[in-house]
Amino acid sequence: MTETPNNDPLQLDVQDGIAWVRLNRPDAMNSLDLALKVALRDALQSVADDAEVRCVVLIGTGRAFCVGQDLKEHVANLAKQDASLASTVEEHYNPIVQLLATMDKPVVAALNGVAAGAGLSFALACDFRIAVDTASLNTAFAGIALSCDSGASWHLPRLVGPAKAKELLYFPRSIPAAEALELGLLTKVVPQEAFNDTVRELATMLAQGPTLAYGSIRQAVAHSLAHDLADSLANEGGLMGRTGATADHRAAVDAFLAKEKPVFAGR
Repeated sequence: MTETPNNDPLQLDVQDGIAWVRLNRPDAMNSLDLALKVALRDALQSVADDAEVRCVVLIGTGRAFCVGQDLKEHVANLAKQDASLASTVEEHYNPIVQLLATMDKPVVAALNGVAAGAGLSFALACDFRIAVDTASLNTAFAGIALSCDSGASWHLPRLVGPAKAKELLYFPRSIPAAEALELGLLTKVVPQEAFNDTVRELATMLAQGPTLAYGSIRQAVAHSLAHDLADSLANEGGLMGRTGATADHRAAVDAFLAKEKPVFAGR
């Protein structure tokens, strides 16, 4: 098990194949200052590279999941004529979203509260989004006269369509969890008392599954969104060859022939 101190801006806890990546600035609604952005980027790279991690859960501490960029820090930087807003997209936000969306294992966003701006973008980059029924979503960017970042322009139209995506980006508002579920932005909405158990149940199921098959499926889906049918078929062929050579595939076939439930090792 790997754990980080409770007072760090980000907590990492790895147990039973699940990496719990917890944003830990509750007094600031888990807004993203430089320290948290660096810690999150590095933690995600670490769990992406760790073969013992078979599922990743991104979650917040307190009443928010993440409200995006720390505006207090941003205002201070503006006063100093610091151009870090542009550089942080390249140095922090882009790598974070790339890792969330493409690591070779499933990723769950556990929305314990509001997700706004880059926080919402991070959630959209994950495979599944489980939200407490009091959570809300907000694109936020245009409200402070900024364009969108952290993959919002890529994931949002693919979930709700280009027209609805532009509406949500042009006119930021607090979207209640129930409406977000109807729009297809969330996978599941549950009451507070069921939230932790629901997230853990999904994460456990994913961590006990065929990890490389899951990673290959997420790669295949992402590839197909930007390529034609012929190219997507060729990519599927390569990924089928990859997963067909895994120990998990052999275990599943043997279990099927023996009429038993397969046990996957993630290899």
